[in-house]
Amino acid sequence: MKKIFCIIVSIILILCLCGCRELPATLSDVSDSTEDAAKENDNSTLNLLCCFGDSFNPYLSKTDLNRQLTSLLYDSLVKTDNNFNAVYTLAESVEVSGNVCTVTLRDAAFSDGGAVTADDVVYSYNLAKQSPRYMHNFYEVVSVTMINSKTISFELTQHDRYFANLLDFPILKSGSSGVTDADGKEVPPIGCGRYVLAEDALSLKQNENYYGKKGIITTVNLINSPDAASTSHYVEVGACDAYYTESDNIVRMSGKKVDVNLNRFIYIGINTSYGLLATKEMRYAISSALERDTICRTAYYSKALPATGFFHPDFKPTAAVQTIENTPNTKITVENLSKIGYNSMNSNGFYANSAGNNPVFSLIVNSENASRVAAAKLIAQQCASAGIQINIVKCTYEQYLERLTSGSFHLYLGEVRVGNNMDFTQLVTPGGSAAYGITAITTPEEQQDASTESGDTPAQSGCESILASYHEGTCGISDVASTLLTEMPQIPICYINGAMFYSADIQNGVQASASDIYLNIENYEF
Repeated sequence: MKKIFCIIVSIILILCLCGCRELPATLSDVSDSTEDAAKENDNSTLNLLCCFGDSFNPYLSKTDLNRQLTSLLYDSLVKTDNNFNAVYTLAESVEVSGNVCTVTLRDAAFSDGGAVTADDVVYSYNLAKQSPRYMHNFYEVVSVTMINSKTISFELTQHDRYFANLLDFPILKSGSSGVTDADGKEVPPIGCGRYVLAEDALSLKQNENYYGKKGIITTVNLINSPDAASTSHYVEVGACDAYYTESDNIVRMSGKKVDVNLNRFIYIGINTSYGLLATKEMRYAISSALERDTICRTAYYSKALPATGFFHPDFKPTAAVQTIENTPNTKITVENLSKIGYNSMNSNGFYANSAGNNPVFSLIVNSENASRVAAAKLIAQQCASAGIQINIVKCTYEQYLERLTSGSFHLYLGEVRVGNNMDFTQLVTPGGSAAYGITAITTPEEQQDASTESGDTPAQSGCESILASYHEGTCGISDVASTLLTEMPQIPICYINGAMFYSADIQNGVQASASDIYLNIENYEF
């Protein structure tokens, strides 16, 4: 009987194994050591995804997974937390005086024991300004000078009190980037972060020379995830302990989640040279008709925060003066339409003038972005409910961009990534790189004021004037926020979030930011 029982059990096991779902080809190529690493875990080990075929050089890596890991290998002068506050790391102090930012380094060492010096910062800056990932941080920088071994001076084109927020570029040891071994294989640059890449390149080990708190996570096992299919697989089966994404197509991971604030601003762009859109009242009327909560929840799958103004709603210095409501306010819409002569509703359900005519605006949207198309439809529906007619025009990205640059639009649904120094100049002032449809003079009163003699400087709009004052250091950022809201050169909609998923076994709370998704890894405990 025992023999018969063993035979039956063996047959059942064979049938179970035959019925297992075959993994995609991309997953079957993953090494056994990677699978073993995914299973191995203890109180001092963290399992994270990476791409073995990509570089660990922060200025050369191409995959999001490896770029995220570089924050563990290389520290920066400053990081920002999830509310866009500067957190000093390698910088002991950052002082902005006029157009000069002076950075003093703390005592810190690279993983090889060599001291971090100003020369390393200048070397890293020269790499960063050529990197697509960081080059936008330095549009204000005229020059970088090493004052002494511990002090660096950044000369800027203008006063920028939040310039420190842009100093989150990785610091490498001078001369260590782009080095190869005898076989021509890239050697990872020498960093001063919390971890170093192990010799076998299968894990990260704690940097013994790290200047800060080390925590109990001594080893980070690396799980090779060469493509989207393998990433989805590992996340779904729980092989990794943490996973970050900014994608609309979220692969959900069991455990916990923390939202990561991004400065990705969604807005309705305005052609201020077109008829009624030149009036603030029309822009106010459209803005007050919107139900931003619904747009965030439906079009962006709750991966967005409703805008309360131009600045991110979690940026504390401007929070008190940003007053846009998340839900529609029909009273404000009606009042503003009435001020410009549209005070009765026609048979089509839209507010019209005394002749019975209602304004009709077209809203162009990139048809290749599903979330933006969904948002545009909601905007049109919400405005129609408030008595304003907006028609959606879907364009390919090339068509969309051509219409923006040529000014062939009334409204457009746009997205920009605002710098962490909170500078909106390029979006809201005439001639700005993203200021499509923004003209210098937008009201009859301003046009009258602009009638100057030949050779005089034309009058500035309110946005230009307040930003000029801000960059001269004569007003605060809350003044900028108030003026942008009053002028409303565009209509704020929402800010996109990233999502950090992590194992429920990780205690003490996970903090993450766009600057470093492993912001407090030294506090992780299982």
